[in-house]
Amino acid sequence: MKKISGKGILAGIIAAVIVLFIGLAVLCTPINLHSESFWILIVITLLISVWVGRMKRGIRDFSVYKSITRKDGKQKVTKSSVKFSHNFKPYILPIGIFCLFILISIFGSIPFNATRYASILPVTESDFSRDIAESVGTESIALMDTDSAKMLGDREIGSLSNLVSQFNVSDSYSQIDFNGKPIKVSALDYAGFFKWINNKNDGIPGYVTVDPVSMSASFRSCSGMKYVPSAFFLEDAYRHIYLKYPTTMFGNLHFEIDEEGNPYYIASVYSREIALFGGKTVTGCIILDPVTGDIDKYELADVPAWADIVFDGDLLCSQYNWYGTLQRGYINSIFSKQGCKRVTSYVATDENDAEPKSDYGYIAKNGDIWIYTGITSVNGDSSNIGFLLANERTGESRYYAIAGADEKSAMVAAEGEVQEKGYQASFPSLINVDDNPTYIMVLKDSGGLVKLYAAVNVEQYNLVTTAATQKECIAKYKALLGISEPESEPEADSTVQLVIAEIKYIVIDGNTYIYLISGDGLLYKAKASAHEEMLLLNEGDTVELSCSGSRILECRKIS
Repeated sequence: MKKISGKGILAGIIAAVIVLFIGLAVLCTPINLHSESFWILIVITLLISVWVGRMKRGIRDFSVYKSITRKDGKQKVTKSSVKFSHNFKPYILPIGIFCLFILISIFGSIPFNATRYASILPVTESDFSRDIAESVGTESIALMDTDSAKMLGDREIGSLSNLVSQFNVSDSYSQIDFNGKPIKVSALDYAGFFKWINNKNDGIPGYVTVDPVSMSASFRSCSGMKYVPSAFFLEDAYRHIYLKYPTTMFGNLHFEIDEEGNPYYIASVYSREIALFGGKTVTGCIILDPVTGDIDKYELADVPAWADIVFDGDLLCSQYNWYGTLQRGYINSIFSKQGCKRVTSYVATDENDAEPKSDYGYIAKNGDIWIYTGITSVNGDSSNIGFLLANERTGESRYYAIAGADEKSAMVAAEGEVQEKGYQASFPSLINVDDNPTYIMVLKDSGGLVKLYAAVNVEQYNLVTTAATQKECIAKYKALLGISEPESEPEADSTVQLVIAEIKYIVIDGNTYIYLISGDGLLYKAKASAHEEMLLLNEGDTVELSCSGSRILECRKIS
């Protein structure tokens, strides 16, 4: 056996440094024992270091031999054979670490921890009519899919000749709540390395917003954004965050704006709840100011209210599937499947990706974005047994036990209503129309342009209406259900400020009304489903009311 030489040790150290540099500085591997990529990096570093060091010491781990014999005066070459060196002791450490990695992964997997996986996402059962008030309406429903947003965004930037040659609109659109209304936002990207070189001193000049209700896009300028995902080297947004928090596992880096329109990039901070690698969940977020490069890290309870996406929708759907399928153990989820349920899914049209994926819509509610998706039995028929609403900022999840057609069936029903036109339905969202759970969606032509809106009754999906506008579509849908339109909202004829002496809740014809009584005995009333913020009022609160007679049109809490 050859002795260890200084040259071999030095070569092994240099090889290790190179691999670690690639893994840490280039690939931004988190230095965290809960990260699978960190363990893999360590194993690869040790293997390459040992192999290079042994090669420099003149030790070969294997040799290839060819056996040549002569037969009848001709040469005959047999198959090559490999003979391994007997000294594999230097490889014991990396192989041992790899085996430990596999062992930890197995013991942290679902079959060994089914009930722990099922408890990661707390889900509460709730009341549809109370939570999805009719006042939410279509103005709070983000019906536009990302493909349509891309088309509108590209068209808007294409009209700005000074930008289109240097920047692209990012394909990554974020669905956010902006001052109480849903919009999609996307930052501009550098159009390649050389465009970054030309513009990096000034940065990216703005971003695109798309209104999913009016189906319009606009470009908004801002101070130059230098720390963005399309930048290179130390200005790459992901790497810029990593250099400050190298031990933090983060991802889902996306673009948002605050209520004043200031741009930010937000990344979710992850942890593992089971063993080292199992039970992925979110514990907070990192917010990057792309103009100044300032970075702040927040615990989940301290995330600013304007930040809408901390839990991404795909993770929430995965966590619900754990909750829905593993409540009674792993064996039950595989064989009897008693009580198992999951979010609705679809199979992608891409032939290389036949794995079912989750799909969901968005609802803007109380300043947050909630994802909506149907819940179905794991046996996979064409019906839902309920719905899930999950808050993308807090992770709060609510289940509504409402049986009806699943989203794909509703989409087919809407397409069938105008089958001669060949329109395609977008994934629907959920609204409350006079306590009737209703799918609402857009119908697009082959060019991706929105042509019609469609409303489909969840419980009876043969009840379908289509129209050119949301308002007209809902009006026709109500007429189909036999619901008479209420009189138009009167204008306020008085503004009253009072201290609430007493609050009463009275049910009339199935609707809950809130009555506020002042200290001098004056009484004001409002329908709870139209003013759900009033459910948070308490006796002794001071409020300002805009009224028509005794009817409350608007209520604002002062103290």
